[in-house]
Amino acid sequence: MKAKGRGVKTFGLCLVLSLFPFAGEADGLSFKPSDARNALTAATELVRACTPRDAGTPSGRRAADFILLQLRRLGLPARLDPFVAQSRNEIRSFANVVVEFPARDPSAPWIVLMSHFDTKPGIAGYQGANDGASTSGLLVALAGVLRRSVRLQENLCLVWTDGEESREGYADNDGFQGSRHLVKQFRAKGRTVKAAICLDMLGDRDLNIVVPQNSTPSLRQLARQAADKAGFTSRLTFRDDIQVVDDHAAFFDAGFPALDLIDFDYGSKPGLNDYWHTPQDTLDKITSASLFISGRIVVELLNLLTTARPTLVVPRI
Repeated sequence: MKAKGRGVKTFGLCLVLSLFPFAGEADGLSFKPSDARNALTAATELVRACTPRDAGTPSGRRAADFILLQLRRLGLPARLDPFVAQSRNEIRSFANVVVEFPARDPSAPWIVLMSHFDTKPGIAGYQGANDGASTSGLLVALAGVLRRSVRLQENLCLVWTDGEESREGYADNDGFQGSRHLVKQFRAKGRTVKAAICLDMLGDRDLNIVVPQNSTPSLRQLARQAADKAGFTSRLTFRDDIQVVDDHAAFFDAGFPALDLIDFDYGSKPGLNDYWHTPQDTLDKITSASLFISGRIVVELLNLLTTARPTLVVPRI
């Protein structure tokens, strides 16, 4: 991820759930403190079992396999989506993890939730506990929430993206490999997208979620409403002075409705980001309390998206 303006960042895996009749909350999705604890456990296990998780390396593939195992333990038909892509001056292998929850109507539009799981290369002792692992764990917990819930009006695709981090510096062939691959797949299948939502760095114990300028206006409004409904309005800041280049950008730049939820004030003092991409990004910096806040906002956003009618976009071919 990288930020343009004063100060941004991005992940890939998609899976389809069609085997299970969903029974659960008729009044919408809910995210409980136990779900937040599950998110923290999943993030902690990922860090301890799979560090580093650099994209295009055997350790990165082990991390994808590990997330796959976490999901299958929940009874979800998750799958790996391996692919190859140009990475600077060579071709590398990547793998997204994917889970899809089909709607009642197969022709319904799609909502995409993304988190990257890879680590920034070249940083000795780097865990990527908040940057990558925290929202990967959150996405695992959200998959569990969806598993126990009623079938929604829209199709949902949860994707743990590979290759979000750049090797040298973000460029067309360096970084955001998983989300770019996902956009190509949605285009090829002619899928209509209602919202593509990127979750990033949302486990920070001093949580301050930023919604950058380069997010679709109607989705920014829904994010504000979701935070209000969840009771965490003060945790969301709308920044019109920065653009964050994160996994949502692949969708946003292709003309799809897209939203980025990221805590880019991850540091030793308010307003600083000095833990980002350093060995200080460790497990002691993330909490289940912050993951609970983030999870509550995300599920309220999903609840709103199943009733709201923002602009739907069919991909440009």
